This record gives sequence, C-alpha cells and structure tokens, in this order.
Amino acid sequence: MRPANIVTSVADVLAGVAISGYAVNENFSVRDISPILLLTLSTIGLYGGGVVFNDVFDAKLDSVERPERPIPRGDVSIKEGVFLGSILLTIGVVAALFVNIVSFLLSVSIVIAALFYDKWSKHHSIAGPLNMGFCRGLNLLLGISVVSSSVVGWWFVPIVPVLYIAAITMISRGEVHGGNKKTLYLAAFFYCVVISSILFFAFIGKTIWWSLVFLLPFSIMIFSALIKAIHLPSPKNIGMAVKSGVIALILMNASWAAAFGAIGVAFLILLLLPFSLWLAKIFAVT
Repeated sequence: MRPANIVTSVADVLAGVAISGYAVNENFSVRDISPILLLTLSTIGLYGGGVVFNDVFDAKLDSVERPERPIPRGDVSIKEGVFLGSILLTIGVVAALFVNIVSFLLSVSIVIAALFYDKWSKHHSIAGPLNMGFCRGLNLLLGISVVSSSVVGWWFVPIVPVLYIAAITMISRGEVHGGNKKTLYLAAFFYCVVISSILFFAFIGKTIWWSLVFLLPFSIMIFSALIKAIHLPSPKNIGMAVKSGVIALILMNASWAAAFGAIGVAFLILLLLPFSLWLAKIFAVT
C-alpha cells in the first residue's frame, strides 16, 4: 500500500481543502471537520487500492525486477491482492459519496485513471507519466470538492501537480537499469514550472513570504537529490530522487495552502512530513 506515499495523498486533499477556501471560512467550526475526514479516508482508500492493483498487475514483471515486493516474495497471493485492492477502492468511493456528488464522481474518476495506469499506460513513455500525474491532479481536485462549486473555479490548478508527478514518473523509469540525463533535465524543467506556478498564485494572493517558508525546503529537497542523480544516474541515485520527490509532495502541498492564505492548514500539512519520513524507513516508497 506504500503507507508513506498515502500520507502524501492526504496532504493533497488538505491542500485542496485550503484552495477551496473551506478551512478559512470565519464560520468554520468543529462540526465542519467531518467532510475533511471523509475525504481523507477516501484518498487513503483510493491511493492504497491503486498501489495494490499496481503490484497485482506487475506481479510477473516484479518477480524479475523487484522480487522484494510482497507478491513475488510469496507473502501475498494475487487473489488476496485483488481482494484488498477492491476493498480499499470501495472505501474510497463510498467515503467520497458521503461528502457530495462531485466528490463521488471525482473518486470514481480516480479509480478509473489509476487502474488504467496500472494495467496499460504505465508501459508508455508519454502516456504513463501524464496518466499518473492526472491521478494526483484529480486527488487535489478531490480536496477542492469539499466545496463542490469551487471545482468549477479552480479546475485548472491540478495541472501543476500533473506536471510534477509526470516528472517523478519519468525519473522513476531509471530505477532498475539507471536513468537518462535528458529525462532528468526535463524533470528539472518541470520542477521549475511547478515552483514558478505556486509563486504566481502566492504573488496574486499576497502570501508570497509565507509560501516561501515551505517552497524553499521543498526546492532543496527535490533538487538536491535530482542533481546527484544527474551527476551519476545510477539506480540508487534515481531511487533516492524518486523517493525525495514523492515525500516532498507534502511540502509542495503546504506551499499551496500557504499561497491561498490557509496558513494554519499549511502547518497542519507540514506535520505530516515527519510521519511520512518515519513510514518511509519501514515501508518501500517506490
């Protein structure tokens, strides 16, 4: 299920909630937390289920390239994997249904996009990264859907995480046999686009200084690992660049929250970082 990664998906939803303006409403009370909790449960199920099915579909390939994974190692059967993945995806969809119809439709879209990636598009050099990015973009939109009408106004914002995740997915293709420097440079360009986009929204919202509090460590975290991989694109360095990119999503989401003036939510998201880093020491990230 990649627990450390699931924490980053929760950060996506919280950032989406911040973008929607739901958490900065002056009438916000404890009663209003329930939709956020439901969307958090939804993203846990959707992300966890998507990853489980990824391993189910890759069982044969993993027996050669990643024998340490649970299915090729013999700890979990394919049938058990299908059962767990189905339960998790169902939890994700049902939890979203209890929020509103827009959240439900987005959750169904995430299931379709995730399974399409797991089964088919991951094997394509262009469609795969874009598809994976699309899943993350929809996840951010899932958080925004806490205020269903906000989806119409902010539908374009998830394009930014699409580019970011596409970059990480491109990098990850070198985890087994080593990376390609041209791909790594393209990923660096996408990273710069992402940072510039968040700064743009922060400038418009006059929250640029708060955003920099989270953007600076985010930039350091992703570029330090990426530069090392560019210098020596070995499987080990590529793996570290991917791991850093995934975990850094928490800082990116905190930057989004700060850019939209939800400073409290930004710090709440930041609290997820040590938890994700701790989980990353116990469970695989890639």
